[in-house]
Amino acid sequence: MSKLILVRHGESVWNKENLFTGWTDVSLSENGIEEAKKAGSLLKGEKIDVCYTSVLTRTLETAKNILESAELTNVPQIHDWHLNERHYGALQGLNKAETAEKYGADQVKIWRRSYDVKPPLLEKDDKRNPAFDEKYKDLKPEELPLAESLLDTVNRVVPYYEKEILPRLQKGENVLVVAHGNSLRALEMYISKYTPEEIIELNIPTASPFVYEFDDAMNVTNSYYLK
Repeated sequence: MSKLILVRHGESVWNKENLFTGWTDVSLSENGIEEAKKAGSLLKGEKIDVCYTSVLTRTLETAKNILESAELTNVPQIHDWHLNERHYGALQGLNKAETAEKYGADQVKIWRRSYDVKPPLLEKDDKRNPAFDEKYKDLKPEELPLAESLLDTVNRVVPYYEKEILPRLQKGENVLVVAHGNSLRALEMYISKYTPEEIIELNIPTASPFVYEFDDAMNVTNSYYLK
C-alpha cells in the first residue's frame, strides 16, 4: 500500500490581497505560514519518502514549514515547474473584484472556472512573461505559457505525475505533493476520474492535507482530508 498526500500551499500575500497570482512568485502571508505548520502537525507520525513541490516560493515555504512541524526534515524535496499553478496570463497581478467590475462577473467566471478557455494572453514583451524569469532559462520557448486554461494545466501536470510520481507510488513509497489549487485539481481529476464539469466545481482549501491510499494494483482504496 502507498499514500499520495496532496497539499495546496498556505495563504499567500496575494491570496490575502485577492489578486490573480498564477506564476507570479510571491511568499506566504503570516497566516499562510501558520496554516502550513498546522498541516505539518497533522502529518506528524506519517511515513513520507519524498516531497514534490512547484518552483514557486509559496510551495517551497509551505513544504519547509510542513516538514519542520511534522519532524520530517530529512525528507528529500524535488522542485519542478510542471507542478506550477495555472498561468493566469494578463490577469496576473490584477485584483479579482476590480477585474469583475471591469469585465463583468460572468466573463471573469469563465476565465477562472471554465475548463478549456484561457484568460487574456500576456504580450511576449510583458515583464510578467516567464521567459524573462531566471528560473525558466533552461526551458524551450514553447514550454513557457503566456496564459493557460485548466486543460493546459492538466496536460503538463498529468504526464509529469505519470513519469515521476506514479513509479514511486508503485514501489510502495509515500509521496507528499505541495502544489497549487489548479495543479492539484489536475491531479485529482486524473486520479479520481472527474469530468471537466465536476473538476471546475472542486474547491481545494489551503494547507489541508488530502490523502489517497492505493493498493498494490494502484487502485484507490480510500481518500480523505486529515483533520
